[in-house]
Amino acid sequence: MSEVFEGYERQYCELSVSLSHKCSSAALLPDGEPKKQQTSELKVGLDDADVLIRKMDLEARSLQPSLKAALLAKLREYKSDLNKLKKEVNKLALTGANQAAHDLESGMMDPHAASANHRERLAMTTERLDQSSDRIRESRRAALETEDLGVSILGELQQQRESLLNSHNRLHGVDDAIDKSKKVLTSMSRRISRNKWIMGSVIGALILAIIIILYFKLFRH
Repeated sequence: MSEVFEGYERQYCELSVSLSHKCSSAALLPDGEPKKQQTSELKVGLDDADVLIRKMDLEARSLQPSLKAALLAKLREYKSDLNKLKKEVNKLALTGANQAAHDLESGMMDPHAASANHRERLAMTTERLDQSSDRIRESRRAALETEDLGVSILGELQQQRESLLNSHNRLHGVDDAIDKSKKVLTSMSRRISRNKWIMGSVIGALILAIIIILYFKLFRH
């Protein structure tokens, strides 16, 4: 997996967990300035999450097809969760804007309905937190597996390097042996040439001696 993608993913998961906590807290706040301020902070955080999503998308599309397909599928899940969170934040903003008028029309809000609504939001927030935690654990597990794979590859490369060095040393030894063999063969060739000249000289001397002996025996009597 791409280290760049993992970095963006880690930032996104941490931001998503933080936003889910803030959304859950904002849902329990009474209407007023604190709730508006927290809603504004949530919108800023959502913009940052959008930026991280776009960065992850660009990085995933630049990778090999075998990695790209898996990362884009994971990215679709992140986009879906982010859209759910955006709906919750928009619902908070709309609730804050319309709550005063709603209270005037309906008198007092049903406490049972409000409690049920809060419980529903808490359940959804808890579910999102669980999903984000699972994704963080999955990302960490993938990072550890990638690290183990990298260590294994480095070990194999080290072994191959040592094997290449040994082969290089053996080739040097072979080169030295070949050089020595060439020198020995050259020396032997010179000796053979010299011996040929000596044998030729001896044979020539013998032939000359035989001719002289025959001459004296045939013509001196």
